[in-house]
Amino acid sequence: MAAETIAAAGHRVVVFDRMPSLGRKLLMAGRGGLNLTHSEPLPAFLRRYGAAEAELAPHIAAFPPDALREWCEALGQETFTGSSGRVFPRAMKASPLLRAWLERLRGLGVEIRTRHAWHGFGAEGALRFAAPQGEVTHRPGATVLALGGASWPRLGADGSWAGSLPGLLVAPIRPSNCGFRIAWSPVFRARFAGAPLKRIALAFEGRTIRGEAVISAEGIEGGAVYALSAPLRDAIAERGEAVAILDLRPDLAADEVARRLAAPRRGQSLSSFLRKVLALPPVSIGLLQEALHGGAPADTLPSLVKALPLRLLAPLGLDRAISSAGGLALAELDAGLMLRGHPGLFAAGEMLDWEAPTGGYLLQACFATGRAAGRGAAAWLDRRREVP
Repeated sequence: MAAETIAAAGHRVVVFDRMPSLGRKLLMAGRGGLNLTHSEPLPAFLRRYGAAEAELAPHIAAFPPDALREWCEALGQETFTGSSGRVFPRAMKASPLLRAWLERLRGLGVEIRTRHAWHGFGAEGALRFAAPQGEVTHRPGATVLALGGASWPRLGADGSWAGSLPGLLVAPIRPSNCGFRIAWSPVFRARFAGAPLKRIALAFEGRTIRGEAVISAEGIEGGAVYALSAPLRDAIAERGEAVAILDLRPDLAADEVARRLAAPRRGQSLSSFLRKVLALPPVSIGLLQEALHGGAPADTLPSLVKALPLRLLAPLGLDRAISSAGGLALAELDAGLMLRGHPGLFAAGEMLDWEAPTGGYLLQACFATGRAAGRGAAAWLDRRREVP
């Protein structure tokens, strides 16, 4: 996005990418339909960025969700809004959009050099790259760093760039929109790893998310978990663990659950009884049995259905997180996303210290900050042209 913006302003642009081809993380995001942005009103949209709202708001307001949809459709990729308010390309994948985008960049004269890994700065601020032909240097009039976070590192961004920016404040990079580790019993793990939990609610510290989750061999993942991942992660860092509360039947009031469970079992096994009176799937019954075997009293079964405690021990790693938190502190950047004290050096995207939930907010902020950094770089280059 930065390259397109700078090239459209009339400047020569070279894109360096460490991978053999561009857009690998975008293509990975496209496996889930490529959730580009969200249709909710902008004030509510901006609140999704939490502590970074004030810093990101001007850039997203300058390139809001409607502008992103127009940009996408100008590339021949019609968009639509799903029932959840999320916005997707009609093709429900990233490859057609990426192909059209690269064609537009070629039309603007943008040069793309793949297999060039940035290794920091050399003499007089030159950019150093490890390339197939050996080390090469480049001395541009302006530079935009868009080096990514550290989730899914096999796709190219692994956070190693932090060591190439000495003297700048870089917050530790942590997993975001991630799953969590739970010490399942061997029996439960063997039987239910990979099982979906549908139509559940997950709560933590006064916030409740209705949605879905997935049991994994290591713990629990999925949309409802991701939505609470930031406070859960921070609580674990502070206290060593966090206890989330799982409601297995959020559509039933607690007194109705208790009434149904008060019916006589008539010789039925607990599993059969729970399946018949509460329509619980095997995985939900397994979770209840896991709690009972762990020492929960049998007479607490009604409350366990509505408030099953899940003891979360640690976030799952960056290699499986959807995104990451931490990165280059926003305080290091001016309003045009240029690094303070580093004239002509800009930064954008997930390498900056912000995080957001899934739902289109991640890509929207990456597109918007890319455009903002591109506008800042183009303006910087224009000012240099004007100097006699």
